[in-house]
Order: sequence, then C-alpha cells, then structure tokens
Amino acid sequence: MGQFKQISTFVDVVAKGSLSAAARAEGIAPAMIGRRLDALEQRLGIKLLQRTTRKLVLTNEGAAFLEDCQRILSELEEAESAVAERSAKATGHLLISAPAGFGRQHVAPLLPSFLAEHRDVTAALNLNDRVVDLIGEGVDVAIRIASLGDSNLVGVKLADNRRVLVGSPGYLKRYGTPHTLADLAKHNCLTISNEGSQRGWTFREHGRHVTLKVGGNMGCNDGEVLHDWACAGKGLAWRSMWEVGTEIESGKLTTVLDQFAAPGNDIYAVFPQRRHLPLRIRAFVDFLRRSYSEEEYWCKRNN
Repeated sequence: MGQFKQISTFVDVVAKGSLSAAARAEGIAPAMIGRRLDALEQRLGIKLLQRTTRKLVLTNEGAAFLEDCQRILSELEEAESAVAERSAKATGHLLISAPAGFGRQHVAPLLPSFLAEHRDVTAALNLNDRVVDLIGEGVDVAIRIASLGDSNLVGVKLADNRRVLVGSPGYLKRYGTPHTLADLAKHNCLTISNEGSQRGWTFREHGRHVTLKVGGNMGCNDGEVLHDWACAGKGLAWRSMWEVGTEIESGKLTTVLDQFAAPGNDIYAVFPQRRHLPLRIRAFVDFLRRSYSEEEYWCKRNN
C-alpha cells in the first residue's frame, strides 16, 4: 500500500506542478508529500525529480518512470471500473450512428436483442453515410467502416471486413473477366457518386496502395443501389464483404481481381473517450463485438 501511495503521489506532483499543490489537493502538509517522494527515490535508487523552491524538473529516468506509472494507474482505474460495472445496471438513452446500409443489415436487427438484455436502456439509431461529429451532435457511439485515423476518437474493432470487386456471372460472360487493373478501363464501373464527384477504388499493387478513378455510365450516392445494379448485370461494383457475402455465396455475384484486394476498411465502434464511459455504451459495444465474433452470425446471413 505504501509503494502504491508513493507512485500515485509522484504522478500527482508532476501533474499539479508542485508539492504544495499536491498537498492541498490531498489535505495534508507538503512535508508529507516530500517524504513520500524521498522514500520512492530511495527505494528505486534513482533521482526522479530535481526539486527547487521554484520548480520541479523531471530527470530522464523520472520521465520514463512517469509514463509507466500513468499507464499502470490508468489500467488499475479501468479494472476497478470494470469490476464495479459487472454488478451495476446499464441505464439511460443511447444515440447510435451507423452507415445506412450496414446499419440496416447489421445493427438494426440486433438492437431489439440488446435492449431486451438491458431493459433500463432506450436507444435511437441514426442511419446516414456521412461522418458525424460525435461530440457536436451528442452521438454516444458511431459505427464506422474505415481505417481509423482520427486520434481524437477511441476505436474498438468489432469485426474484420474487406472490399471486393464483384460482377454478375452474366455481365462477366458478356464483357469478359478483368485480369489486371488496367482492364477496368474496358468495363462499366458502378461508382459511389456524391454531388457530381466520384470516389476512387483502392487496390494494392506491387506492395503499395493504388487508388483508381474508374468510369461508367451510372453512379449513385446509395451503396444499396450499386449492389442491386451489380446483381442485375449492369456493371462491376466495389463493395464490402458484409454487403455482398450472401450473393457471392449463392453465386449471384462473382469476385474479380482478388489478388489486388487492399486490406483495411474493418468495422469499428468509435466514441470520444474511453475513460468514464457510461455502462450503456460499454455494454452495447461489447454486445456488437460478441455478436459479430460468432461464426454462425455471418454464416446465417450468407445462407
């Protein structure tokens, strides 16, 4: 217990900038804080802080030790919260955002089961394909299918996913199967189109990512429409496995250029922060991760 108190005191002193500030926060004399730091340094056999009457300066050893201490204290806090939450009950309202197509197929059908397990939780599911501002719009958790790059958000991976290029057997019989990325120039490519601009298709060639601007006579801002056009033999579409897995399994769609498939675009739950996360959010994220991790979940949707 004494060792833990010394470590937490060391972290508090650095965070607050002085012994007196840390002492005031704890309601004890600064001399007591100083004795804890002395005992910690003596036990470790290193100098952690250079202390003067005006300021505190971390030594190199102290800076490295501080990072470890902060991580340990954070993990301990999370462990305590997890234990407490196991006996607690999720309550309150949950605002969820998800891409329209994925949300319809893989969030909305699961939501009633989650609410049946957590009867003191209510939920609203907002389906749209734009990237929502979680904090500005008060969203508790958003489902995103992407390679996460926003360091301001915490992401929990829910499931693997990849994009594949698909066409119907009838289309491929009429127009041929592409074997190289250059072959796409000869094909009718069904693309996501927003306000006149088209998204490129990303592949991996010679060890690097390549984004191609492809062309075709039809585009749409709704992925489900592209999916239907591809099934109807109108062209090639670049879609996620969660969307076309059923049709690939049944033979209604065929994948092409698999050797150029790029990794990434996995399925994540994102929220603004991890610490002090309400139990209803933790419970919902755990519920989705548990559901998607069951092999039979995806098998059921592919049959």
